[in-house]
Amino acid sequence: MTAELVRGQNHPLPQARLEIRISAGVPVLAGATLGDGNGTVHGPQRVAHPGAPTLPGVEVPRQAAAEHRLAVDLSAVPEAVHRLGVFLALPTGTTGPLRFGAVPAPRTAVHGPDGTEIARYTIGGLDTEAALIALELYRRQGAWKIRAMGQGYAGGLPALLADQGLPEADTLAAAIHGTTNPGPTAAYGHDTHRANGTHRANDAVRNPYDTPAPEDAPALDTPAPADAPTLGGPIDYSHPRRPRHTAPPSPTPAACPASDGHPAPPVAGDAVGWSMEERLYNQVWGMFEDLARTTAAYRSAVDFADTRLEKELDQALADPRARLGEGNAAVREAAQVRRDQLAGQARAALDRDLAQLTAESEVVEPALPPAYARWDSPAWHGYRVPTEPPMALRLGDLHLPESLPLRIPLLVRLPLEHGLWIDSGATAVPEGSFADSAALRQAAMETAVALAARLLAVHPAGELAVRVIDPAGAATRALWPLTGAGVLAAPPATGAAGVTEVLERLTRRVDLVQMAVRGGAAGSLPDDVDTARQLLIVNDFPHGFDDRAITRLRYLADEGPAVGVHLVLVADRADAAAYGPLLDPLWRSLMRLTPVPDEHLADPWVGHAWTYEPALVPVGSRIVEQVLGEVVAALIKHK
Repeated sequence: MTAELVRGQNHPLPQARLEIRISAGVPVLAGATLGDGNGTVHGPQRVAHPGAPTLPGVEVPRQAAAEHRLAVDLSAVPEAVHRLGVFLALPTGTTGPLRFGAVPAPRTAVHGPDGTEIARYTIGGLDTEAALIALELYRRQGAWKIRAMGQGYAGGLPALLADQGLPEADTLAAAIHGTTNPGPTAAYGHDTHRANGTHRANDAVRNPYDTPAPEDAPALDTPAPADAPTLGGPIDYSHPRRPRHTAPPSPTPAACPASDGHPAPPVAGDAVGWSMEERLYNQVWGMFEDLARTTAAYRSAVDFADTRLEKELDQALADPRARLGEGNAAVREAAQVRRDQLAGQARAALDRDLAQLTAESEVVEPALPPAYARWDSPAWHGYRVPTEPPMALRLGDLHLPESLPLRIPLLVRLPLEHGLWIDSGATAVPEGSFADSAALRQAAMETAVALAARLLAVHPAGELAVRVIDPAGAATRALWPLTGAGVLAAPPATGAAGVTEVLERLTRRVDLVQMAVRGGAAGSLPDDVDTARQLLIVNDFPHGFDDRAITRLRYLADEGPAVGVHLVLVADRADAAAYGPLLDPLWRSLMRLTPVPDEHLADPWVGHAWTYEPALVPVGSRIVEQVLGEVVAALIKHK
C-alpha cells in the first residue's frame, strides 16, 4: 500500500531503481544533490541539474516544467554518497510566481520500476520560499530510506545550495537558472499542469517570420528591435527530449488522409517507454504548448508592427513641414503598408501552424480513451468499466480567439489535487443564452453531474463514491441522471440535519485516514469507514451552511484531497458576500469552471487568457445513461 508521508516522516525503499514523479502546478526546476553522511555536497560535480542532468545513479529533467520524472538507481550511487536530496526551484527571470506560497502545494510520488507507487508526499505550509528540498533519500546501515523534507528557502536556490555546503553557491545557482527557459502551462487560476517529456515528430520551433520578409522586418535569427514589445523574456516551448526537425519527416502513405492528401501527424509521436495513455496525454499538452507558442509569436509580431506604425506616424507629425499636403499622406500610407505586411506575414505563419495543429487534432481526438474524450466520441459507445483509474481526466476544452475552430482538451491529473468550483454566477455569456439566474444555476449543476458521471465511469467499480448536499432540494431535476441510475452512495442530503450528517461523516473519514497513515496502519480503519474515494457535490453553497458547517467544508477542501475526499462546489461567489473575506481562502483553493464558455483561465508565462468550454453531454444524447448503466452493473457484480 502507498505510504502517505508527512513532513519529517521516513519510509523504507524496497527497490534500488526508482522513479520520482513531481507535480508542481507551475513550471519549476528540478534537480538533485549528492551529499556525504553529514549532508555536505562536495562541489558542483555532485549536483544534478538541467545543465548537468546525469550523475552516477541519478538523472533529472533538462527543462523547467510543472510535471517532472527523476530516475534514480541507488545501486549506482557512489559509495561516498549517503544522502540524495531532490530539490525544486522556481525559475527566475520570468513573469511566473516568485514564491511557492502563491502556487498549489507541490506533490511528489516515489514509484518502483514496475510503476507501483511506494510513497507520496504533498509539500504544504509554504509561503515565501522560492526553492525547497522536497525529498531526501538516505543510506542507513546499508539500506536506503526516503524522508519527506519540505525544507524551504526564501533566499531561493543560492540559499539552498549554500546550506548544502557548496562554495560559490550564487554562481552555481545562476548557472542552473541560465540553463533552462520555462515553457507555458495552462493556468487554471493557479491549477496549472504541463507534462514533461512528450515526443512528437513534427515539432520544429517555428518562427512567425519564416517566410520572405521586407528589408525592414525582423530577421529570423536576430533579436527583436528594442522597441518591440516583449513577453517577459525568452520562451522555449519545446519539450526537452523532443527531436527538432528543420522540416516534417516524409509521411508514410497510411499517414495521409484520403480527403486532402496532406500528411497528418502521428498519434502519440515516437515516445519510447510510455504507455499509450501517457503518450496521448503528453501529445495533448504538446498541442496546447504549440498553440500557446504560435499565438504568442503572432501577438508579439502584431504588437511590434503596431508600435512601429505609431512611432513612424509620430515622427512624421513631429515635422511641421510634413503635416500637410500630399507628402504627409504618402508617409502615412507607406507606414500603414509596412505594418500590414508584417501583420500579414505573422498571420500567414499562424495559419500554417493552426493548419498543422488542426490536422493533428483530427487524428488525436478520435484516438483518445473515454477519460480524455468528449461525450460525443465513439470511444464511449464501446465503454466498459475499467480495472485501473486513468492518469488524467478531461474537464472541458480550451481555445484562443485567434484559433476559434481549434479546441485543445483540458486534461487534469488524477486524483484531483484541488477541489472544483463551478461558478453559477453571472459570466460573460452570449446575450439571450439564459433567461434568468435560475437557468444558469441549473446549467451549473448539470455540469457538475456530467463531471461526476465521468469520474464514476473512469474509476474501477467501488473505488469512487459520490455524495450530494442539496440543502433546499433545488437540484432534483439536474441530479436525475445520478439518482435515476442509483449510483449515489446515499440520497442527496437536504436541510440542516442532512448537511451536518454528511460533513461529519467525511470529516471523520479524513481524520481517521490521516491518523492511520501517520501511525503506519493505513489498512486498519474501522469497518464503517468507506475506503473508496469520496466525491462531494455541494449545490447552492453557502445557502444552508452555518459557521460550523463552513468551517468543516473548508477543512475538507484543504485536507481532503490528500486522503481521498474531493470537493465540487456549485456556487455563486456573490452569494457569499455576507461572510466577507472569510471564504476567500476557499475560493482561491478551488479550480474555477463555468457552465458556459468563459475567458477566465490565465496563462502566467505569456499572458494568454484562455477560453474554457465545459465538457457537456450533447442535447438528446443518452450516452450518460448507458455509461452509468454499465457502472451500476459493475457495482452489483463487485458487491
